[in-house]
Amino acid sequence: MSTPAPHATADGPHAATMLKRRWPTALAVAFVALNVIASGSQDVADAVGGFAETLPLLPLIYLVVHQIGKAEATWPVLGAGVVLVFALPFQDLVAPSTALVALAAAVLVRGAVLGTPHGRPTFGVQALGALVFCGLALAGLAVDPDLGRYLVAAGWFFHGVWDFVHLRLDKVVSRTFAEWCGVIDVLVAVQLLFLVY
Repeated sequence: MSTPAPHATADGPHAATMLKRRWPTALAVAFVALNVIASGSQDVADAVGGFAETLPLLPLIYLVVHQIGKAEATWPVLGAGVVLVFALPFQDLVAPSTALVALAAAVLVRGAVLGTPHGRPTFGVQALGALVFCGLALAGLAVDPDLGRYLVAAGWFFHGVWDFVHLRLDKVVSRTFAEWCGVIDVLVAVQLLFLVY
């Protein structure tokens, strides 16, 4: 006699079905958990520096995908961004955050000069986001680490809000990326505020 296939109950969908639909959230939680385990008891200055150096990548992904004009490009753009983030520390000419901010500025100038696939209003919103998030990253690096942790955590948290708004509106980036990134961003903010001493 064969075992019946799993199905939804009166109380709600089967756990496997939920996990299949929410895989970006599950992947984000696993990613952050591994990062917390790998980083151990991180010093405040190191944690603030690391997360501040990476924060400009978040709006840069949105800007690049916006300029490409296809949400399907989101995950490949993320892949290229991650390679860039890991490669930048191997050179001594410019800080990774400075390089990412410079790239974001270049994409902004290109969009302002050549136009954008989604139109000026959406481009303006993306430009504002880039200015705010890059500004919080650079400010977090410039001040005392105890204050910097709050600025950088704010940047990560509010980028999570940014992701969830884009998820709800289904604009610019892919929905799976917006969900994944939103969960990671909020959890990184929590990590910075409560798990770094």
